[in-house]
Amino acid sequence: MSEPIVFISRNRVKESKLEEFKLHYRTGAEKLEREKPGTVAFLAYASDDGAEVSIFHVFPDAEAMDHHMEGVAERSKEAFEFIESAGFEIYGAPSDDVLQMMKQIADSGLPVRIQPQLLGGYLHLIADLGFR
Repeated sequence: MSEPIVFISRNRVKESKLEEFKLHYRTGAEKLEREKPGTVAFLAYASDDGAEVSIFHVFPDAEAMDHHMEGVAERSKEAFEFIESAGFEIYGAPSDDVLQMMKQIADSGLPVRIQPQLLGGYLHLIADLGFR
């Protein structure tokens, strides 16, 4: 049975780069929406002081997450002009390929938290909310 996956990337914003990141993020979100339709949510939230940004991704299943991860190195490289990784969280059971990628990230010293066991709940897919 396919189960949803929530992927959270936590990031520190580089000095005086929040506004540039916002523009980069919006442009990237529009591209992802076109190219990665299985990414059903892609939402960024900033701390009050703008020093931290968390990006929430929601996938209906591991296959959609795999598709989203295609090209992630290039997308990350562009984003790293404005932010630096502070850690990752995955809720749900990703594919072995994604687990291997996360293991490599954890081995580099970044915190990675994975909670693969879905206990229950629901996910309503709704129309585009128009956040741009």
